[in-house]
Amino acid sequence: MLPVLTRDEMRAADAAALAHVTHETLVTRAGTAVAIVALDVLGGAYGKRVTVVAGKGSNGADGLVAAAALRRRGARVEVVGAADAPALLAPCDLAAIKAAGVTFADSLIERVIEERAKGDAAAANALRAELTGLLGGSLTGLKPGSPAAMALKAALIERGLWSQYLEVGIGPDAEIFTKAQPMSAVGCGAQIGLHPKSEWNNPEPEVVLACSSRGEAVGAALGNDVNLRDFEGRSALLLSKAKDNNASCAIGPFIRLFDASFGIDDVRRAKVRLEVRGADGFSDVGDSLLERISRDPLDLVAATCCAEHQYPDGFMLFLGAMYVPTKDRRGAGQGFTHETGDVVRISADKLGALANTVTTSDRAAPWTFGARALMRSLAERGLIATGSQ
Repeated sequence: MLPVLTRDEMRAADAAALAHVTHETLVTRAGTAVAIVALDVLGGAYGKRVTVVAGKGSNGADGLVAAAALRRRGARVEVVGAADAPALLAPCDLAAIKAAGVTFADSLIERVIEERAKGDAAAANALRAELTGLLGGSLTGLKPGSPAAMALKAALIERGLWSQYLEVGIGPDAEIFTKAQPMSAVGCGAQIGLHPKSEWNNPEPEVVLACSSRGEAVGAALGNDVNLRDFEGRSALLLSKAKDNNASCAIGPFIRLFDASFGIDDVRRAKVRLEVRGADGFSDVGDSLLERISRDPLDLVAATCCAEHQYPDGFMLFLGAMYVPTKDRRGAGQGFTHETGDVVRISADKLGALANTVTTSDRAAPWTFGARALMRSLAERGLIATGSQ
C-alpha cells in the first residue's frame, strides 16, 4: 500500500525535491503521471470526453499538464476551475431513503460505546477497551437471530451487558430507519452537513442499494450516512436528530445498475474505503469489508420492503458501515470528530468515489427542491399533463 502523507509531510517532501529539480519539472512529472493513470482507466484517449477539475496553485498546474497530455492523445478535454465545478445531484429522486443500522460487529461495539458513554467522547476509549475484550470475539461470525445468538443474548443479560443496539445487532429483527426524505440527499462534490451543536460525530461510508417498488435490488451506489454520536448516545430517541438534518445524507457519484458485469455478489465482496482529510493536517483512512456484514444485503432488502411495508416509488437502502473513525483528533483520549472543512472521500472498485466537504447544516445550501417543485418543473416543460390540459 502506498503511504499517505499529511499536508505538512507533503510540503516537506516537495521542499526536499525542489533542492534537486525545478518546480516546473515537478509539475510536469505530476501532471504526466495523472495523464498516464487516466489513459489506463479510459483504455485510451482518442475520441473520449474528459473533464479536468483544476484547483488552485500547483495542483491546478498539474491538472493543466494532464489536460494537455490527454489532448495530444486525441481526447476532447474540458478544464473546469475547482471553484466553478458544479456538484452532482444525488442519483435518486422520489425513492425513499432508508438505512440499516448496526450490521457489522465492529460498528455494533461503537454503538454500545455511545450508549454507555451517554454522548461523552472522553469516556469512549476506556469503554472501547472493556467492551472489545468482552464482546469482540463473541460477535465475530455470529448469525443474527440464530440459537447461538440467542444463547449469547441470555448470557449478556445475566451479566448486565445487554443493550438495545445488541438487540438489533444480533437479534432476529434488523434495524431499518428513514435516513432522509426523498430528494433531500446531496451528491458528489456538495457540502455535507453536521448539526451545529454536535461535538462528537463521524462519517459512515456505506454501499447503498437501489431497489425497485417490487423490493428487488437493481443497482448500487456509495453513501455517507453522517452520524452524530453525541446526540444518539444521549438517547436513542434522538436518532432522527442524529441522522436527518439538512445535507446530512450524501449518495453518489452514480447508481451502477446490475447487469452481467456487475451484480449483488460484487456488492457482497466490496471493500469501501473512507478517507478523511482536514485543513488542520489531520488524516485518517479505513476500510469496510462487506464480506463481514452480519446480515446479507438481500435479507436487509426483504426486511425493508415486505407484506407489512411497500415503497411504490422504490427506495435507496444504506447497508451499514463497518469502519468508524476513532483516531484522536482534538487531544489524547478525545477520539474522532469532524471539523468544518474536512474532505470526506468514500470509494470502492466498480462504484467510483463520492467526495464531499463538511460544513454545518445551518450553513449548507437549504433543501428547497422537493416533490412539488419537481412536478411543477415537469409540467412547465410539458413533460407531464396538467389538470387544465
